[in-house]
Amino acid sequence: MQTNDMKKKETRANQSLMRISPWVIAGSFIIMAPILAFMTIKDIQTQQENMTMLLTEKGAALIRSFEAGTRTGMGMNWSGVQVQRLIMETAEQADILYILITDKNGKIVAHNLPMNIGNSHGVELDFSGIDESIQARQLLGPDGKPVFEVYRKFTPSQGRVFSHGGMMRSHDWFYSYMFSETRKQPELTIFIGLDMGPIVDTNKENASQSIVIAVILLLLGLSGIISIIIAQNYRSARESLSRIKAFSDNIVENMPVGLLFVGDNGKIMTINDAFEKMFMISPDESIGRPATDLLPSQIVDLISDISTQDDIIFKEIQCSVQGKTTLYEASAGILKDDEDTFLGHIVLLRDISEVAHLKKEVQRRERLASLGSLAAGIAHEIRNPLSSIKGFATYFKERYRDVPEDQKTADVMIREVERLNRVIGQLLEFARPMNIQRKEICINDIVHHALDTISSQAVSENIHIDKDSIPKEAVFAFIDPDKLGQVLLNIFLNALEAMEGGGTLSVSIEEDKTNDTVSLIISDTGRGIPKKDIGRIFDPYYTTKQSGTGLGLAIVHKIIEAHDAQIQVQSSSELGTSFTITLNTHKKG
Repeated sequence: MQTNDMKKKETRANQSLMRISPWVIAGSFIIMAPILAFMTIKDIQTQQENMTMLLTEKGAALIRSFEAGTRTGMGMNWSGVQVQRLIMETAEQADILYILITDKNGKIVAHNLPMNIGNSHGVELDFSGIDESIQARQLLGPDGKPVFEVYRKFTPSQGRVFSHGGMMRSHDWFYSYMFSETRKQPELTIFIGLDMGPIVDTNKENASQSIVIAVILLLLGLSGIISIIIAQNYRSARESLSRIKAFSDNIVENMPVGLLFVGDNGKIMTINDAFEKMFMISPDESIGRPATDLLPSQIVDLISDISTQDDIIFKEIQCSVQGKTTLYEASAGILKDDEDTFLGHIVLLRDISEVAHLKKEVQRRERLASLGSLAAGIAHEIRNPLSSIKGFATYFKERYRDVPEDQKTADVMIREVERLNRVIGQLLEFARPMNIQRKEICINDIVHHALDTISSQAVSENIHIDKDSIPKEAVFAFIDPDKLGQVLLNIFLNALEAMEGGGTLSVSIEEDKTNDTVSLIISDTGRGIPKKDIGRIFDPYYTTKQSGTGLGLAIVHKIIEAHDAQIQVQSSSELGTSFTITLNTHKKG
């Protein structure tokens, strides 16, 4: 069953799942940040390497193209002027900053800017180590901009070079280098400077994009991890809440105490099975309805009392449901949530009618024990004087044998003393511990023997004895036959006294083999016992008879208790009185 406070607590529990610990976020960041940083740096390095390889290949292609053009021009007896023009035309491309050729000492012999011819370039390089393989480096130009420089040995003639039938023009640098006296390949180096600005800008933009992507991936990764943790925590919390709810609902439903929860609007929000049975109302007809419409006024008053207090109150209340009054031990309190918000009132009810009855029974037994001890003491103190009185009465009866009045007086004294002795005997029997000798015996015989004992008196008083409900087959019980006979005789005699104008005394025996018990039912059609006296008929010295001692039924009750049996009485002025004695048919334990 779901109540408002449980829903609120569940909502707060779900909200608490969204507050992830900062340590979780920090840990996830520490794990993911280095990975993404490494990937980003690796990507930037790859871009740099690709740029270097691209520029190197471009420079190598330009050098090959320039050498090819030079070789072609050599077939047409080119001079340094044509080579210079080819350099200048090739360097006109937008991304080429310069093209120059140096000798083995770094002196510029050709440059796209003729003014630089004769200057030195690359003097920091080891020209002896430069061969026909492409080499590259990055440096800053005169204007401070980055330059990607590609260089290698300049070999336009491919091996030994011979003149083409003409006279060498020694005044031309090209011929002086290309057609030396040794007729060997000259030691020239070609340099091509490429503008890195656009590529650097592109790389910066790509690096920025890589960083942005890495940050986005980091955020997405953190979000994914946090989402997984939240989902897992939410699932665990839902499962925990489900188990707790099932556990609490099971406890509430099956607890032997009645539970009532009235919301802050005064309407019934929850009742359990015990409360439903106590007040004969179902959840369908009670949930959502005002408490004042359905509940007894005692519970409504209890809720009103707790509204003015912050502590739990305990109280005993009596409620009447369908004509039956029941005593309850009630506890009521105010229910609040974690934020001290008022949710409603909760009431717990426990039926203590049986406890109250047992408490009265204990008090009665304690009272009986005290009375028994007192009676025993009094009986011992009275019995000795009574013996003396009886002796003197017998003496005077013998001495005044010839005086009729004295004889009558002595007889009265002797009868009264004997009556007092019988009362004292009952007192002593009631006071002393009950000693019974139980055995398995046929109770049919005991009942018939007790009925035979009172049969003559019943006939004289016009009372019919109905024995038809006594079974013919033997019914056995685990009892003390003498004590049970005493119980039956006492009840029979009380029944005869209750039927002054005649009537019927009925005796029946009912066997319950399922519970291993047998019941003796003794009914009469007499005047009955007043309703106000039924609860006290087993108390000692309580009697409605003028000549009764009030000990007969008290002794009966004591004998029945000693047998671990039960005796119940029902009586009305119209139907008479019925005693039911339930005995065990077998030895217990």
